[in-house]
Amino acid sequence: MRSRRYVALLGGTAILFPLLAAAQDAAPVVLDTISVESKREVETDTAIPISRIDQREIDDRQASTVAELIDSVPGVSLMNGNTPGGSGINIRGFGATGSYGTDQMVMIQVDGATQGSEELYRIGTQLYTDPSLYKEIDVQRGTVGSFEYGSGVVGGLVRLRTKDASDFTGGQIGWAGRQTFEFTSNGDGITSSSILAWQPTEDLEFLAQYVKRKQDRQDDGAGNDLGAEPFDLPSYMVKGKFTFGAARDQSLTLSYNDTQISERDMPYDQFGLGGGMFGNVDRDIDTRTTVLEYDYNPDNPLIHVVANLSYADQKIDSSYIPGSSPLGDIPTVTELLNADHRYETTKLTIKNTADFATGAFRHELRTGIEFIRKERAEANSAPGGKDRRIAVFAVDDITSGGWTISPALRYETQELTRSGDATSANPTRYDNDAVMGGLSLRYAFGNGISVFASAAYTENLPILDDFDTPGYMNQPQKARTWEIGAAYERGDLFSGGDRLAVKANLYRTDVWDVTSYSNVTDVSMKGLEIESSYVMANGFYADLNANITEGDQIGVAGPQYWTNAPTDRLRLTLGQHLTEELDLSWEAIASARMDRVNTGVDERAGNVVHNIRATYRPQSGVLQGAEVRVGIENVFDKEYQNWLATRNAPGRNVKLTLAKSF
Repeated sequence: MRSRRYVALLGGTAILFPLLAAAQDAAPVVLDTISVESKREVETDTAIPISRIDQREIDDRQASTVAELIDSVPGVSLMNGNTPGGSGINIRGFGATGSYGTDQMVMIQVDGATQGSEELYRIGTQLYTDPSLYKEIDVQRGTVGSFEYGSGVVGGLVRLRTKDASDFTGGQIGWAGRQTFEFTSNGDGITSSSILAWQPTEDLEFLAQYVKRKQDRQDDGAGNDLGAEPFDLPSYMVKGKFTFGAARDQSLTLSYNDTQISERDMPYDQFGLGGGMFGNVDRDIDTRTTVLEYDYNPDNPLIHVVANLSYADQKIDSSYIPGSSPLGDIPTVTELLNADHRYETTKLTIKNTADFATGAFRHELRTGIEFIRKERAEANSAPGGKDRRIAVFAVDDITSGGWTISPALRYETQELTRSGDATSANPTRYDNDAVMGGLSLRYAFGNGISVFASAAYTENLPILDDFDTPGYMNQPQKARTWEIGAAYERGDLFSGGDRLAVKANLYRTDVWDVTSYSNVTDVSMKGLEIESSYVMANGFYADLNANITEGDQIGVAGPQYWTNAPTDRLRLTLGQHLTEELDLSWEAIASARMDRVNTGVDERAGNVVHNIRATYRPQSGVLQGAEVRVGIENVFDKEYQNWLATRNAPGRNVKLTLAKSF
C-alpha cells in the first residue's frame, strides 16, 4: 500500500508537468520573476527545499509560538507546540524526541546567532522567544544548502530574522510605530506588542519593541485540560543600524533581544509523559541574543563582505519542590530537578560573496570562515565544558544557459574540554574534525519547467552532553541525503492574470554511527514533499502542500520502524481577496492514520482539522494603517492528538487581532 501511494503521487506529479507545458505556446518563453500573492510563495527557482514565511503570513497565522508558525511547512511536525516550553520541532523525522527537545540535527539561528538547544531531559526545544519579534523565517529541509550555516544539519535549518526600523519608517526621516493587541478564547490569551521606530537621519535608524504574551491553561476538543502549563512571556528587542561610507556602501547593525519566563510550582516534565512522577519545580528562564553585523558592499562585484559576531546566552534554573514527586525525595529525582543549566555560544562568521565569469559560466561564490565557542555550565544532571570550533566553507552557484551547478564544501575542526571544578570528573580533552559537502544540479528549460537533483554529506561532531559516554567523544554521527525533484512556474496559464507555481521533491536520508538515540545505530528516512500555489486575477487563491514519509531504524531490537518519523499530511488553503481591504480564507489539514508502529506501540487515528481566517486592512480614511484579523482554529472543536505529540491538541480557539501603524 505504501509503495502504491508513492507511485500514485509521483506518477500524478510526473504527468502534471508535461500537461502544463502543453498548455502554453511551443516557442520558448522568457519568464519574468513571478511573485505569488497567496499565503506563501513557492521557491521554484532553487534546488534547495526551502519555504519562506514572510511578515504577512506571520501576522495572518496569529501564532503563540515560533513552532506554531513553521508547522505549516511540509515535512515539519511538532511534538506539541502551543507553549514555548513544551514545543518540540521535528523536520523530516529528526529534531525533537520523546526524551529531549532536540537531537542536534535541526539547527536554529536568530539573525545568524546559533541557538544552543541542548539535550535537556524532558525539556523542549528551548526556543523561548516570541514570534512577534520576527519579520521573516526561512525553513530549509534536509542538508542541501546548509553548509554555509553549520555542520550536522540533517533534518533542517530554521533561520529567523528580526524586524528593522526601516520596515516601519520606509527609510524616511522621522518616527513610526505599531501597536498590536491579540486575544484568544482558548486559554484566555492576551498579547500586546509595541513597536517604536526612529530614523533621525537617512543613515541612522533605531527600533525598540516590547511584547507581553500571556496564556492560561487550554482545553482540548472534549473540554478537558490539555496538561500544558500556562505561561507569561515578556520579550523585548532593541536594534540600531548605521550606514556610512562615501558611497553609503557600509553598515553596522547591532541588535539585542531578551525573553524571560518564571514558572512556579510547575511540573518538571514539559512533555507531560511522566504522569507527574518527576514532581514540580520553580523554574526561571532567561534567553538573550546579541548580534553585531558589519556589511561592506562596494561597487565591486568581487567584494561583498558580511561579518557577523553573535552571542547567545540561555539560563534555565530549576528548584525542586520537596515532596512533590511520587517517587520521593531521592537523589536521582532531586539532582535532575535541582539542575541549573546555562549555555553560551559566541560565534564570528566572516563571509564574502563574489560575482564573476569564467568563459560561459557565471559564478556567485560565497566563501567564509567561522569561529565558534560554546560553553556549558556544569549541572547536577548534565556535564559542562567548552566546545571550540573553527570552520571554513565555500559554496559556488555556477550558471550557464539553463544550468545551475552548486558545489559546496565545509571543513570543521573541534576541541572539546570538560569542566574541571570540584563537582565534575577530571578535565578531559577530545579533538575531532570533519570534511562535509554536497552538489546540487538544476536545469531550467525556459518554458517554466525545471528539474533538479542533489547529494549531500554531513557529520554531527560530538557534543558536550556526551562527556559521560566516552565512546561517543571521537565518533561523529554521519548522514547522507539524496534528492530529486521538479518545479513549474507560469503566469497567464489558464486565464489572464493567473499564476501557478508547483514544486515536488523526493528525498532519502541515511544516518549511521548514531549517537543521538539509545539502542539505535542506523536510521533511514525517505519522503516526498509537494508545494503549490495558484492565484487568479479576480483575487481567488489556493495553496496546497503535502508530505509522505517513511522511516526505518536498526538497533539492538533489529530492523524496526523509525520511532520519530512523522505521519503523512496534506494542507489545503482556499482564499479570496474580496477587495484590496478584505481577505477571507479556509484551511484544512488532513493527517493520515499512523499505522507504521513497532510492537507495543499503539496506532494513532488520522484527523482533519479546519481553520478559517479573515483580515480587514482599511486603505483610506481615519482607519488607514489599521488591521483587524479574526481567526477560528479547529472550527469544529475536534478532539485529536497528532502523531509525535504527547498531549491532545487545543480545541476550538477564536483569535482576534487589532493592530494600528502610525
